[in-house]
Amino acid sequence: MAETVNFDNTPAGMPPEGWTLTMTGKGEPKWTVEADATAPSKPNVLKQSGRATFPVAIKSDTSIRDGFVEVKFKAVTGSEDRAAGVIWRARDADNYYVVRANALEDNVVLYKMIKGVRTSLEIVGRKGGYGVGAPVPSSQWHALRCDFAGRRFKVTYDRQLLFEVEDATLTDAGMIGLWTKADSVTLFDDLAYGEAK
Repeated sequence: MAETVNFDNTPAGMPPEGWTLTMTGKGEPKWTVEADATAPSKPNVLKQSGRATFPVAIKSDTSIRDGFVEVKFKAVTGSEDRAAGVIWRARDADNYYVVRANALEDNVVLYKMIKGVRTSLEIVGRKGGYGVGAPVPSSQWHALRCDFAGRRFKVTYDRQLLFEVEDATLTDAGMIGLWTKADSVTLFDDLAYGEAK
């Protein structure tokens, strides 16, 4: 059964309950619920405005092996990076899959994070390369989704299927969550997730 989190029940300025607000690597991530006039579902969004190697927000009460995770995001600022991602099958802050869109690079890439080391994964049907190019304009809302079943992951960006990846490193059920990189200031809203039917 699908769930949707819109952060509207948390007072602005506070961290959301039921989340582990953390990072992979070092730094000081800052995850807070904020009011935003452009939120797809008003009034609130979840905002990452700190700085860390990889700021991560994990939905602590989730455990999904095969299913989906989807979020609406807006990349606001960031000079080193300007990224937004979703994670799944997370064991902890150092072990998970992540797909992210980058507004500075205009591309979407899927990685595995194992013991805090990030590795991009090859796209099914293609040798080499680095993700898929896609326009990711800043200050606009976009939708990023991954459907995961067994070793197969399907990435959808702004309602268009972009690519598929296969990997069998993390096969057990795990938590879902949100992700950014470095100095990215990113807004998230309408996080949806659920088990495969």
